[in-house]
Amino acid sequence: MAIGHRPKFWVPGDWNALFGFGTNILVNVLVLTGLLRFVLKMPDALVFGRILPALGMMLFLSTGYYAFLAWNLARKTGRTDVCALPSGISVPHMFVVTFVVMLPIKLATNDPIQAWEAGLTWVFIQSFVLMAGGFIGPYIRKITPRAALLGSLAGISITFIAMSPAAQVFTTPVIGVVCFAVILANWFGGVRYFGGVPGGLVAIAVGTVIAWGSTALGLGYGDLSLAKLGASVSNFGFSVPLPAFHYTFDGFKYLGVILVTAIPFGIYDLIEALDNVESAAAAGDSFPTTRVLTADGVISLIGCLMGNPFINAVYIGHPGWKAMGGRIGYSAVTGIIVLVLTWFGIIAVISALIPVVAILPILLYIGMLIGSQAFQESPHRHAPAIVLALLPQIAAWGKTQIDNALGAAGTNAAAVGTAKLAQVGVLYNGLEVLGGGATLAGIILGAITVYIIDRAFEKAAAFALAGTVLTFFGFIHGAEGIGINSSPTVAISYLGVAGILFYLAKYAEFHPMAMDMQEVPAEAD
Repeated sequence: MAIGHRPKFWVPGDWNALFGFGTNILVNVLVLTGLLRFVLKMPDALVFGRILPALGMMLFLSTGYYAFLAWNLARKTGRTDVCALPSGISVPHMFVVTFVVMLPIKLATNDPIQAWEAGLTWVFIQSFVLMAGGFIGPYIRKITPRAALLGSLAGISITFIAMSPAAQVFTTPVIGVVCFAVILANWFGGVRYFGGVPGGLVAIAVGTVIAWGSTALGLGYGDLSLAKLGASVSNFGFSVPLPAFHYTFDGFKYLGVILVTAIPFGIYDLIEALDNVESAAAAGDSFPTTRVLTADGVISLIGCLMGNPFINAVYIGHPGWKAMGGRIGYSAVTGIIVLVLTWFGIIAVISALIPVVAILPILLYIGMLIGSQAFQESPHRHAPAIVLALLPQIAAWGKTQIDNALGAAGTNAAAVGTAKLAQVGVLYNGLEVLGGGATLAGIILGAITVYIIDRAFEKAAAFALAGTVLTFFGFIHGAEGIGINSSPTVAISYLGVAGILFYLAKYAEFHPMAMDMQEVPAEAD
């Protein structure tokens, strides 16, 4: 094949990849719609008239751009097996921005617009982190231990992502537990359904059948009805994304809440994108890293300025879609389909047909997957660091539960008295300090511990100094958010840790047995 030939946009294998990848994207859009409507309680006019059209435009731009990169690579190399990078809504961050950014603001203000504004600003900040990351990404990846990044993310996955869906799944077990079993058998057990139909789609179909069957019998599992289905048709219509510039900039009033998650998770997105580009290169398709990372940032920025509070990301799975026969067309056509579904209000009808509890097991699965990833993709000796990195998120989640429970009773911790709470084992002040800026705090604590385990005491001390600075300015362990000297005793404590670690780096002696310890694989049964 001569270099510079005109590549084919569509080949037969693109059908297989389109069905698999397209279903994956559709499920993510349905989950996202459920989060907006039933967790954040946003009005349908906002969800279907503003957010989803902007989301559809972002996904159309993303899938189209990566199809173009694949077409360009195929044209330059003369190859016929080039596969486009898969891309879409960043699934972990979909839950982070919902539960960690937008939901607390919605509960505090009872205003869905302010929650939406905060989400837009969160993506705005992350977009610039991604764009800058094309140049600084390798350095960040080099200095930050994977266990620290993944451990902090695992904390969010276990608490803010998995716990609520797990409770709701067991509230309606006839649908939730059954659908969960279908997903586990496919995604963890490797069971293949009906000629390769994705497990998430099978689970949703099973849950939908059970829900509508229970509706016919008058049991009402899944809370579906013909009346609600009929009402969903009112969302049919043509809605194009409209500029949301002032909403994005109005969200800057929550900058203190936003920065402590947007920056570290922008870095995490950056590292995952690097991993996925490397994965594609290993499969034979080398895409320019800087262009990929910059595109993620630019496309996400366009999306948020048009009203979409969810970030775009390169997906893992390129080798799988390529092995399935996918090339260029599957990516672009997926974007076109999503554009039609979101701009014409069809997602509203699909949402009225499917019970929310049939989708929730997917969230629980995501929480399990992200939580386990921290241990699976880090050296075994770093497991204690991962556990420590989990704790700030658990503390933040616990404080949130306490605040919500007291709020429902018409009071708060200050009115009850933190000393009185401590008498019954509720250490509210400790949870507040430990959970302040939980994402960054988990990364700092995890990194310090990783480098202590590896006996890189100077690196551990450097992260302790970073903890001192971040605490002094309120990015972590600060009850009031960003400020000057918000938690002086914690900042001094980090400074003391840094001093001890610098001393150990020069003068420590090690137990000879401990120095010789190596990771030993588990004995075979």
